[in-house]
Amino acid sequence: MADHWVKLELDVAAFDEPRFRPYVERCRAAGIRFTTLAELGDTPEHRRALYELNKECSADIPERGEFYSYEEYVERRFASAGYDPHGVVLALDGGTWIGMAVTSVHPEFAFNEMTGVRAAYRGRGVAIAMKTLGLAFARKRAATTVRTFHHPANTGVIAMNRELGFVYAAF
Repeated sequence: MADHWVKLELDVAAFDEPRFRPYVERCRAAGIRFTTLAELGDTPEHRRALYELNKECSADIPERGEFYSYEEYVERRFASAGYDPHGVVLALDGGTWIGMAVTSVHPEFAFNEMTGVRAAYRGRGVAIAMKTLGLAFARKRAATTVRTFHHPANTGVIAMNRELGFVYAAF
């Protein structure tokens, strides 16, 4: 990770989940279904679909560069010690995967690996809803801190995380 990226962390105990639950309910009322990779089935087909969604959603991360090959993605995402398919929150519109929020759990913290929503679905609260569910997963796994980082030009995502209660950190 480059030193210029914005590092954020959240005290899980301080997260005001009831404040953000309405985002989940509004999305559900609009026909968006939330699930996890564990609930759908952690299958090769679903892993490939997650890869494609992650690749598409990562395309507008400033300075992201070329996305990983599928083989590299498998190694980085699924072979990681912190990987848990219960921590892969997915948003679906019918059969279309429209968003993802991946949280991994490590001995000292949980890490929000990636939150992304397909461009056509942005601005509807889907990302906040998925992050709310991802933070509930971190709490269930007894994580006390969730960390994430962003390119400084990714101001919308930084603002969203700050609204959720993330603070600047120096990890």
